[in-house]
Amino acid sequence: MILTIDIGNSNIVLGCIEDSRILFEARMATDRIKTADQYCAELKAMLALFEVSPAAIEGSIVSSVVPIVQQVVVRAVERLTGKTCLTVGPGLKTGLNIKIDNPAQAGSDLIVGAVAAIEHYGPPLCIVDLGTATTIAVIDRDGVFRGGSIAPGVMLSLNALSGGTAQLPSISLEQPRRVIGTNTVDSMRSGLLLGSAAMLDGMVERIEEELGYPTRVIATGGLAKAIVPLCKRQMLVDDDLLLKGLDLIYRKNTR
Repeated sequence: MILTIDIGNSNIVLGCIEDSRILFEARMATDRIKTADQYCAELKAMLALFEVSPAAIEGSIVSSVVPIVQQVVVRAVERLTGKTCLTVGPGLKTGLNIKIDNPAQAGSDLIVGAVAAIEHYGPPLCIVDLGTATTIAVIDRDGVFRGGSIAPGVMLSLNALSGGTAQLPSISLEQPRRVIGTNTVDSMRSGLLLGSAAMLDGMVERIEEELGYPTRVIATGGLAKAIVPLCKRQMLVDDDLLLKGLDLIYRKNTR
């Protein structure tokens, strides 16, 4: 059994995987000021919730877009399990052919998602991650990571609207009833949710024009289930994409 952890800007997603089967998946808030001891205690409690003993964990792997938290979580995991924790980054084999200006700049979450999507769905692909940021990673028909795009996520946009204006409130992200909102809240929901869906539809269309052929679209991230149903383009939601990718990378490096 291995422990897989993906550290995002807002949430830490973790799960235990055995023989490529995800036994459980859970989320914790990303906290930049917690110590390794605090994360260790929280991880131990989370494992106990799912009746998993730290002694049963054979190994672990972490990917992160928050370097300062990654260091702390890795120390916590190693203290909890007594074993070295792998981290996604330079020096770790992924099997992914990356052709961008500086491959070292590719986010570990994009790499992990790409590895999983290629394995489970096959290229060509657009991999959409709807988290704190909305990212689109592009895999061409030869399985090469070509780059992508990064935009503010829905929650970032909402916080900017409510925090940067005098009269726009913070709202819940419920599905809008119509495109043309007849009050402030409905208008904001339309702009945030339908606007994000329209952006994804348009971006995928432009990516395919640039590639010269159609792609399959895989969506993941905390807001995928809220945004994807509003898209006109068919997209497959895979909540476990990053955990699957971490499992694949772990096995590539520990055979």
